[in-house]
Amino acid sequence: MARDTLIGGALWEEYSSEVQRRMNDPVNMGEITQEEADKESKQLIIADFGAESCGDAVRLYWLIDPKNDVIVKSRFKSFGCGTAIASSDMMAELCMEKTVDEALKITNIDVEKALRDDPDIPAVPGQKMHCSVMAYDVIKKAASLYKGVDMSEFETEFIVCECARVSLDTLKEVIRLNKLDSIEQIVDYTKAGGFCKSCVKPGGHEKKDLYLVDLLAEVKEELEKEAISKKIKEAKADGDFNAMSLVQKIKTIESILEEYIRPTLKADGGDVELVDLKEIEGGYELYIKYKGECMSCSMNTTTTLAGIEDMLKFKLKANLRVLVI
Repeated sequence: MARDTLIGGALWEEYSSEVQRRMNDPVNMGEITQEEADKESKQLIIADFGAESCGDAVRLYWLIDPKNDVIVKSRFKSFGCGTAIASSDMMAELCMEKTVDEALKITNIDVEKALRDDPDIPAVPGQKMHCSVMAYDVIKKAASLYKGVDMSEFETEFIVCECARVSLDTLKEVIRLNKLDSIEQIVDYTKAGGFCKSCVKPGGHEKKDLYLVDLLAEVKEELEKEAISKKIKEAKADGDFNAMSLVQKIKTIESILEEYIRPTLKADGGDVELVDLKEIEGGYELYIKYKGECMSCSMNTTTTLAGIEDMLKFKLKANLRVLVI
């Protein structure tokens, strides 16, 4: 059946022919009975898993040889949409002739890729990727029953994007190393957020504990703070404030203003600008200019000014007077 075949008045060009074939004629659908397991001296495992986001569910049957942990037969029953049937059918097939530990390495991406007609074209639309995720999760459930452990033991990382199985640690590392600054770049580098898009921002078909937009903002803020701290260290040049050049002194003051002063002022609609730094007998005079709401604030020459001066004195360990122009 071609990808652009019309079915029931809907254009199914986003579904591969392999997906459509397995929707209509699944190869591995069925049951494995305890009688069959006893007859072959094998262990029967029956695992159920449901997806809360869509209400689909799958039951997985494994017939395992306890001598070597090999899954000699795998069958399934799916209670859901056609995509869930096709994904479950492929999942069951991929499990056969593998050990339980080998089956645990099968991911939802492996299932989806095995259903593709073209290696570069997804087998299903993004909003249907959760069906292959469900297939991945039921494998973990079956393995946990066979091994007698909780399935959470197989998940060692916090997964942000369930569709692409991308963890929080991986996302943070990729964003940091490549200095990514957009969701589009994250999708390009990691594939996270490229399928159902529920993990990108609130409002998708499935609620998430953490969204990519929040993670990106968090990492960018961390990188900015680290950059500021680095500038301070570089400006100090392994010496005290008095030993710095004028350029280094100004960079250091700017870094302190950016990290410790401006966030508070900006929160109230204001800001401060460094205008000049003069060296006087026994210390320094720093000239600043208020911006925004700070210009009309009644405390800009009292409490706010004293706070800026105290912070700079504390950080620089220098005799410094701050003046407003």
